[in-house]
Amino acid sequence: MQIVLAGPHQVKLFAGMLSPDLSLFERLSEMLQDIYGPADLESPVWPWEHTKYYSEEMGTGLKRKFIFFRELINPWTISEIKLRTIELEKQFMNEKGGRGINLDPGYLDSAKIVLVSTKDFSHRIYLGSGIYAEVTLIYSGKNYMMLPYTYPDFRTEEYLDIFRRAREIYKSCRGGV
Repeated sequence: MQIVLAGPHQVKLFAGMLSPDLSLFERLSEMLQDIYGPADLESPVWPWEHTKYYSEEMGTGLKRKFIFFRELINPWTISEIKLRTIELEKQFMNEKGGRGINLDPGYLDSAKIVLVSTKDFSHRIYLGSGIYAEVTLIYSGKNYMMLPYTYPDFRTEEYLDIFRRAREIYKSCRGGV
């Protein structure tokens, strides 16, 4: 008896950008779209004051923006996408030798938002090549639900709103699934 397993469904790629330099959002948005195809949704630029984690490396006055890509991806490619964004970050080092921009790729489907990181933690799963994944938000009922480790910025109404909009675009691409 042969067992045939269905592969995972395709997911919607996004990238969070964090930088004090607004001009880098436009540059990296263009570069990312050259690699991953056109965007179908972009967030406004928001002030980012949720932690001082990046202050020493990137300075103060950080801003956040998200870009969501039209073309769906296979979820197992997220590790190579994270590695590619690390290489892009290295092209934009600041005068202190730190990153001028932080790129955080992730994906969403109808049920969850997944982020990837190079840092291990108790709730993260190792994917390979030094990359870990975590489910950051889950969709249940009619809204996203936080988890104990959900980042403070991912708990804000602005983020939840843009991710709900991206989820609706994703569902329309997948026929409501």
